[in-house]
Amino acid sequence: MKVSAKAEYACLAMLELAARYGSGEPVRIKTIADEHGIPARFLVQILLQLKGAGFVASTRGAAGGYQLIKPPAKVSLGEVMAVIEGQDDDLKTAVSDRSPTGKVLQDAWREIDRKQRSMLSSLTYDKLIERVRHQQEMMYYI
Repeated sequence: MKVSAKAEYACLAMLELAARYGSGEPVRIKTIADEHGIPARFLVQILLQLKGAGFVASTRGAAGGYQLIKPPAKVSLGEVMAVIEGQDDDLKTAVSDRSPTGKVLQDAWREIDRKQRSMLSSLTYDKLIERVRHQQEMMYYI
């Protein structure tokens, strides 16, 4: 599975917003960009896409920023990646299904693709936030 930088940045931004969901405080672009090393100009474009998809809302002004408007349990990794990468339902392969061997291989690729999509759809941001918190609890500083 290849994940573009844009999709990865979108997922990181969504994790930041999900972690602060319900606080009532918008998160500034600079905060997200600095925390994850994302170019701020690129992040603006990504957040506008996520806003257009109905995942986030923006607030203008000095105390402005972005907030997640859907509960983290209602947004999956697959949905965010589909918004950023586009929904590509067509599995592209160079193998022809004209021979039995080619057909078996194509069927295997399709099965893997279905499982991947299923897994991405089942991973919601509330589950990912739990993983982040668990990871933070396990870390210790010397």
